[in-house]
Amino acid sequence: MAATDITQIKIGTHKVGIVGLQSAVEELAPDFGHESDDTVAAELLKRLSKQNYIPAKVRESYGRAFVRELRKFLGQPYQKDSHKILEIKVLGPGCAQCDRLEKDVLDVLSEMNQAADLEHVRDIKEIAKYGVMGMPALIINGRIMGWGKPPSKSKIKAWLEEAN
Repeated sequence: MAATDITQIKIGTHKVGIVGLQSAVEELAPDFGHESDDTVAAELLKRLSKQNYIPAKVRESYGRAFVRELRKFLGQPYQKDSHKILEIKVLGPGCAQCDRLEKDVLDVLSEMNQAADLEHVRDIKEIAKYGVMGMPALIINGRIMGWGKPPSKSKIKAWLEEAN
């Protein structure tokens, strides 16, 4: 296992880094692809608990998330995560406009009493992966909503309502 074999997955509404998930999924895929979800979850929990702290209260949630990752890897149907939360990314190096966009998004979320996973991506290499034409850029649930200049709060609110 490489030192960088850490995979971020969603457990409920939280993102969690799991050490060795990709390796475990690759190892189990040939033999466990046709096993029941309970069998797959038990095996992945057993293997991954050796390198990761998995609280007893949420073992079942972790198991479902691990099964989801194995099924995705195999191209099989899987149960989508039932926790719907907006995923918002502000792309920009941290200039005044980028910081203003992040603040405006937070303000609108607060006004709407809306929960969201908000991340400000400042790393230029990560930003380049999105292929945006200018910064700051706003991404909601994986969709590029705007770039080049901060949108108005009313526009942000409309986009968030549409995403819900």
